[in-house]
Amino acid sequence: MKYFEFSPIVCAALDERRAVVALETSLVSHGLPWPRNLETARAMEAAVTAEGAVPATIGIFRGKIHVGCDAALLETFARTKDALKVSLRDLSAAVARHGDDVECGGTTVSATLHCAAKAGIKVFATGGIGGVHRGAAETFDISQDLAALGRHGIAVICSGAKSILDLPKTLEVLESQGVPVIGYKTGRFPAFYARD
Repeated sequence: MKYFEFSPIVCAALDERRAVVALETSLVSHGLPWPRNLETARAMEAAVTAEGAVPATIGIFRGKIHVGCDAALLETFARTKDALKVSLRDLSAAVARHGDDVECGGTTVSATLHCAAKAGIKVFATGGIGGVHRGAAETFDISQDLAALGRHGIAVICSGAKSILDLPKTLEVLESQGVPVIGYKTGRFPAFYARD
């Protein structure tokens, strides 16, 4: 785990086998404007803590994969205007680019899933996942999130796939990847951003 940096709180929780919930940083670095991004990140961490678990916000900073962010690092992710958006395919390059004027990178669902699995975290919460884009038969535009969901045995709690996607095809790919899709208080696959 040469390239991993665990916060003391997350490290202790994992050692003691307490509940730990992974959170992504691309929402903080790319998803929302300042200061709403920081407020949202703090609210996400507070919600995890309120339920008795330890939040492990994951992101790249100065060549290390940070698992758990203190208040200053979380604010750095929120304020950095030129942060990389790091998906699974970009992970090694983002870590290796330390020193090339790249200070931090916000991890997407696929990168966060991968890092959480390597860290031994079993639960990940996020707003929504990527999926199959409309017109994918011609473009082959399918999010890495779906393969990552099939590859890692982590429970992902989310509001469904993004509403701009082809949801029936997204469900088909999830099925082919062996990913169980379970709705809470719904029999339908929800679309992220749309109240169902």
